[in-house]
Amino acid sequence: VQLQASGGGLVQPGGSLRLSCAASGYTLDDYAITWFRQAPGKEREGVLCIGSGDVNAYYADSVKGRFTISRENAKDMIHLQLNSLKPEDTAVYYCAADSWQFCNTDWDQVSMYQYWGRGTEVTVSS
Repeated sequence: VQLQASGGGLVQPGGSLRLSCAASGYTLDDYAITWFRQAPGKEREGVLCIGSGDVNAYYADSVKGRFTISRENAKDMIHLQLNSLKPEDTAVYYCAADSWQFCNTDWDQVSMYQYWGRGTEVTVSS
């Protein structure tokens, strides 16, 4: 299983980006998928989790109302829409998955995931 995140870049505060996660050897729609991020000098933190079939979702408080997650099943991709970006959103963003279908209360624990994609860097700066 290989995951790959893409779509990062440099954006001004208040701007938007759309990140994408693709997989090989794995059908994203069958499983819960979570986005994490890691800012320089900080621990990796959970951003958003979406369950299979969009049954459920969990959001970090810091991104509620600004970030949304969606599936594009025809392409077997997950998208993370980042709106109203702030400098503190600067980080490397990763998509992660394991073998469970739905998000649970441990969704933001790094140890819960065995599949990690190469991250994509987001820089929010004027």
